Amino acid sequence: MKAIWAGEINFGLVSIPIKLYSAVESKVNFRLIDKKTKTPIEYKRWNPKTNKEVPWQDIVRGLEIKKGEYIVITKEEINKLKPKKTNNIEIIQFVDSSQIDPIYFQKHYYAVPVKKKEKPYFLFKKILQDTAKVAIGKFVMREKEYICAISPYKKGLVVTRLNYAYEIRDISNLEELKNPPKLSEAELKLAKQLINQLYEEEFDISKFKDTFIDKLKAFVKKEIKKRKKVHEIPEEKEIKKTKVEKTESKKNLIQALKASLKS
Repeated sequence: MKAIWAGEINFGLVSIPIKLYSAVESKVNFRLIDKKTKTPIEYKRWNPKTNKEVPWQDIVRGLEIKKGEYIVITKEEINKLKPKKTNNIEIIQFVDSSQIDPIYFQKHYYAVPVKKKEKPYFLFKKILQDTAKVAIGKFVMREKEYICAISPYKKGLVVTRLNYAYEIRDISNLEELKNPPKLSEAELKLAKQLINQLYEEEFDISKFKDTFIDKLKAFVKKEIKKRKKVHEIPEEKEIKKTKVEKTESKKNLIQALKASLKS
């Protein structure tokens, strides 16, 4: 596993050197390929107005201010606006984990100490566990400033990148949720009974699997096996069988030729 970021957690006057690793990985990465040549497809920078490909030197960034109207922003202007690159996560506050709505969770990273047995790291983890608190911090990664939550997880720490409040859409704006129907006592009672019937005291996510992934793996394994068979040298029996078939084919041809001569 390759670290995607390295820096420090700044906790008061204490600095904790850490590395971040992606906690989640995608198991399937499909590529779009040409059906005939099995070549990966490339995308062109196409201008639908001129019906021509646009070279990189003519590409600029723009922001749409109203339908079909854009303002151009140069690379230099963007660089001036970007946050200054830092290699630290600055702790702003501590909160109870229940205070963070799951809707704000964006992406998880494992945070590990740069050196083994780094005492400040394990002290920080222990104090978060004992107080049942989550650290809220901010950091810059890939030229963007993020807000994050740092929490203890098994043997280490997890840094969870959070969405900003203004990035979350307001659920109350959805028309389908307005004017909900009235629910009867009988309906509520039956629904509660069903929940109690399916209730589990502990949630074990390892019991759940993506059946598509399993089927896909089996399919790929089968296809690889097919390809190997095509390139394998036929066994001795198969070679003899092929020779017999060729001999019989030759006899049949001779018989057909003789019959043709007679006619």
